[in-house]
Amino acid sequence: MIEFKLPSLGADMEEGTLLTWHIKPGDRVSRGQVVAVVDTTKAAIDVEIWRDGVVNELRVNVGETIPVGTVMATLHEATEDVPEALATPLAPTPAIPPATATLDHLAEMRRTIAAAMSRSKREIPHYYLSETIPMANALDWLAQYNQALPMTERVLSAVLLLKAVALALKRTPELNGFYRDDQFQPAAAIHTGVAISLRKGGLVAPALHDVADKPLGQLMLELSDLVKRARSGTLRSSELSDPTITVTNLGEQSVSSVLGVIYPPQVALVGFGSITAQPCVVNGQVCVQPVVCATLAADHRVSDGHRGAMFLAELHQLLQEPQALAK
Repeated sequence: MIEFKLPSLGADMEEGTLLTWHIKPGDRVSRGQVVAVVDTTKAAIDVEIWRDGVVNELRVNVGETIPVGTVMATLHEATEDVPEALATPLAPTPAIPPATATLDHLAEMRRTIAAAMSRSKREIPHYYLSETIPMANALDWLAQYNQALPMTERVLSAVLLLKAVALALKRTPELNGFYRDDQFQPAAAIHTGVAISLRKGGLVAPALHDVADKPLGQLMLELSDLVKRARSGTLRSSELSDPTITVTNLGEQSVSSVLGVIYPPQVALVGFGSITAQPCVVNGQVCVQPVVCATLAADHRVSDGHRGAMFLAELHQLLQEPQALAK
């Protein structure tokens, strides 16, 4: 018998309230299928199943608030003979408003985020590095790249930065993964958590998956979709549970640099400020060029300043050769 448990959707989640089931006993389900909607302090999340099977029993009632790890349902293996009693599907339980809907979600979200960040500062020995990166080559190339595209398909500089971060991580893989059970667990893929501000306040950081392996156009479409769904409250559980590193970009807010707090169990966070024109020395001559300040917050239990500096140097170099980021 397979147990389907309420997943943890980040270090700041301790419980969730079931809003609705999309399945009933007797239903066949496939890996990745959305089977329930759960309300957290941040948003209503579509929760996916991670095994193929046949639903045996639903153990949580709609409207019930449960801790992370609670068994929500049981399933038979896809290859098992299904008991005859499940051949007649049960009527679905109607959805009812969550028990916490009289609560101030923004205030609750702030408390939850504060608790996670306090834990991060207590448990993670942060170190910080920064690098001022010239952006003239990247912006000139991006302008040419976008000229051939319709307005709806043009790529933002933020996507170029995300792709550069993902490729730079291949040289310093100890920045991409998780610290659990007193040891570092490297991630096999690069799933970049993107910090997104919500319209009513607060933020979430869902993942763009396999960022290093996707072309810019696809990443732009996926980022736009992710932002839209984050702000409409239709994110999936996999997008919140598996970011391997977080990137925060406050360029639109005219912030010069960002000194972030690592989101456990991740071991690093990359921040970008605004792209601004500043005086620079190029080939012995003073000129004005666009630059961006990139910062790295990293976990000293896993990496050190030397390795962090290698990451920023690689990021710097990649943004001087932007054509390599397009693939």
